[in-house]
Amino acid sequence: MSLPSPFPWIRTRFGWLAGLPALGLVGVATAYLAVPSIEDQIARAAAEVARGTGDGQPEPWLRVSVQGRDVVAAGEAPHAPDREAALGRLAGIQGARRLIDRTGLIEEASPFVWTVERPAIDRLESAGSRPAEIGAFELAQRLKPALPRAATLEDRTRAARGAPPDFPDAAAYAVERLGDLTTGSVATVNDTVISFRGEAASLAAYDAVRTALAHPPEGFSLGSVEILPPVVADLRLTVERRPDGSLELGGHVASPEAREAIRAAAAETADGGAVDDRMQDARGARLDGPTLAAHLLKIAALLHEGRVAYEQGRVSVSGKALDDGAVGEIEALLREGLPSGIEAGTIALTARPIVPYILRIRRGAEAVALSGHLPDRATREILLNRAQIRLFRESVQDRSRLAPGAPAGFAAAVATGLDALMTLASGEVTLTGTSLRLSGTSLYPEAAARLPRTLSAAMPAGWTATVSVSSGEPVVRLDPQECGRRLAERVAGHPLRFAPGSTALAADFYPVLDAVAALARDCPSERIEIVGHLDAPNAKPAEADPVAAEAARESAPKPKPASPRKDAKPAQGDKKDDKKGGKTEKVEAKPPQADKPDIAPSETGTDLARARALAVIDYLQKAGVPLDRASIAEGAVPLTERQGIGLALRS
Repeated sequence: MSLPSPFPWIRTRFGWLAGLPALGLVGVATAYLAVPSIEDQIARAAAEVARGTGDGQPEPWLRVSVQGRDVVAAGEAPHAPDREAALGRLAGIQGARRLIDRTGLIEEASPFVWTVERPAIDRLESAGSRPAEIGAFELAQRLKPALPRAATLEDRTRAARGAPPDFPDAAAYAVERLGDLTTGSVATVNDTVISFRGEAASLAAYDAVRTALAHPPEGFSLGSVEILPPVVADLRLTVERRPDGSLELGGHVASPEAREAIRAAAAETADGGAVDDRMQDARGARLDGPTLAAHLLKIAALLHEGRVAYEQGRVSVSGKALDDGAVGEIEALLREGLPSGIEAGTIALTARPIVPYILRIRRGAEAVALSGHLPDRATREILLNRAQIRLFRESVQDRSRLAPGAPAGFAAAVATGLDALMTLASGEVTLTGTSLRLSGTSLYPEAAARLPRTLSAAMPAGWTATVSVSSGEPVVRLDPQECGRRLAERVAGHPLRFAPGSTALAADFYPVLDAVAALARDCPSERIEIVGHLDAPNAKPAEADPVAAEAARESAPKPKPASPRKDAKPAQGDKKDDKKGGKTEKVEAKPPQADKPDIAPSETGTDLARARALAVIDYLQKAGVPLDRASIAEGAVPLTERQGIGLALRS
């Protein structure tokens, strides 16, 4: 049995308080369920307002979002009334607490700049201006195929007028290039100029970017391109030598400057052969590429065919060396002189048999270069001396090697080919086995036409000669006054004086006479008249030193008498002195004979001066001056030893 409450009045007066918690729960539940409904209503109303701004536009310009009961408006209105109308409708949405206005008006952008950046591997962000004529959604759809795989584009641009034609093509081109670049890379479209800054993700990506940059969209050009090559942990550098003398460069190069230095060194090593540059730009550990490449190229120059490679810190060589001596030279280069920190690797070489025996001599504007093989030092010295006395400004670059196996008559064939080459403005003579080939450019058509005949006739027994010589550039015709002035410049300060009693040309004659022969080409209406000189009073002829005479014969050009053309007049001197037995004597100098000394003690006075003039005429004719364009001056008195040989032009 329950006991009666001692305070029945409390239950009667305060019993209603027991229902307050339940009432509170009902209120909270009602509020929780009611707020989302209000936010949804606000969002639906705001979206309706935004859709209404699409009339007459590519798509609605107004973008809205609801944050609680706050309405956030963004976008660029085409006109101020459109903007005010849209904001007014948003402000009137029932239940909205606050309107946050982030809208603007479409304006003219000049310059029109749009940028896209790759802040993360899976995200791109665009900023700046986008064309008002193209909606944000449509532009995003057009850029979507160009996005890197699994990456999204966050659009932070503002609509503006003034975009260049075909802007979407340029934007897609920029976005696609960022797919080959690492994070932090940026592309910018500034009117019609596209620029890039960043770092390639890999060697393949770097090559792809370089290829694509060569073909920007039509109507656009490239501006600043600052794309760094990728970082490579194991740098390589290779030089491959081909049998034709050409080189292939491979591996990695750190900068454009290093590439140019390596290519220049390779071109010198190739000595006229092709250089195939297949090096890839890359960054990595500190490595002096040009210095290392120079060492690799030294080794490659000793190969007929093969490969020199720097890989994993070592230099290795394989292939066929030029000869037995080259094998030892390569081994020495690997033992000594490698750059610091680089070790010698494997050597797999065989010596190439020297068959056929080859020598090349090339004459250019600045130098005469020798490459190939010579039988001994004596032949080399004679050949170099023979070339040097005929050169004025050009240097002689000797890259030849000594090795046995030269065919019979080799020395004589080399001397004959070199003499012919020295008459050309530029060219090359190549001896392969017992065949000689001469090619190049002559200053005179007459000399170019004469060389095939004279060179073949001068070859040693068993040798053949092939000539491919053109007559060079068209003749520049100068007036007589200018011709005379230029002749005076060429001979001024360079008197041509024969040794006492001698008719042999001295070494310092050749540059002057070559210049006179070149001038005659530009003065086709002028004849060159030569006056010999006498010896000084009481001058004693030099004693014929057998060694000196032999050296002079080796170094002096040996002209071959050319068959006179039917339409060419022989060069003549004083008609009174030339007539013997009613016949005219041809003024054609005789080449110095091996069995006769260069000293002519029997000739004195006028006869000696005349013989000297004939020696000069002979040289000019061999240098290409036509037979009827160089002669002894008629009736001229011989000059003194101090005056030297006289040269003049006559119309």
